[in-house]
Amino acid sequence: MHMLLGAQLYTVRNYVKTEQDIRYTLGKIAEMGYTTVQASALGPIAPERLREICDELSLKIVLTHIPADRLLNETEQVIREHEVLGCDYIGIGGMPDKYRTAEWYSHFAEDFREPAKKLAAAGKLFMYHNHNFEFEKIGGKRLIERLAEDFAADEMGFTLDTYWVHAGGADVVQWIEQLGDRLPCVHLKDMTVQGMTQLMAPVLEGNMNFHAILKALEKAGSTKYLLIEQDTCQGSPFDSLQTSYTNLAALGYR
Repeated sequence: MHMLLGAQLYTVRNYVKTEQDIRYTLGKIAEMGYTTVQASALGPIAPERLREICDELSLKIVLTHIPADRLLNETEQVIREHEVLGCDYIGIGGMPDKYRTAEWYSHFAEDFREPAKKLAAAGKLFMYHNHNFEFEKIGGKRLIERLAEDFAADEMGFTLDTYWVHAGGADVVQWIEQLGDRLPCVHLKDMTVQGMTQLMAPVLEGNMNFHAILKALEKAGSTKYLLIEQDTCQGSPFDSLQTSYTNLAALGYR
């Protein structure tokens, strides 16, 4: 399966607060060569208008991150909005804090299974994005393992964030192999160091083994979208997105 490069708009979240800025920013992203985007951290904009702007720029919205409470309480409206956007993958950026505990973890699947089933019935897929805390063991089992067990593959996919897997002390390639058929979207960002401090870096500018990671994704065969996300950049987030794109394009990804 050919994997397409996309830009996760959270990277440029300070530049997408108004409709005008969203238009400028998406224009810059299209100029870099990107053909897909993840809509995340946007200021107020009607889904119809966002779709219109993206269509003008030949950008496809392939994934979103929405507040978890909207998914729970406004499921039908969320589905309708994503139909307007032409987007099949509906994600949350992590589980709300209360579920990250031994006391409350079991309620996550109870609360989110119903919305996940509604999304699936509408031809969409609920996507879970990991950080590093999902690699902590609670009751002898990592949260990410529990998530994979608690939801069926047609109820939830994983937006595997390569940096955060690595930051959790886990092996990215191993987790790609483990979650193989459940990774339609992945987040790519690299890790570098300054003294004792870990920093995020553009893809192939840090120390993570991206040649092995990309090879593992190719082999797993379920990934459609390689989304570049850099939460913190050492300089301009636009430069970071461009560097990641250029480095991956040199390997034949577009």
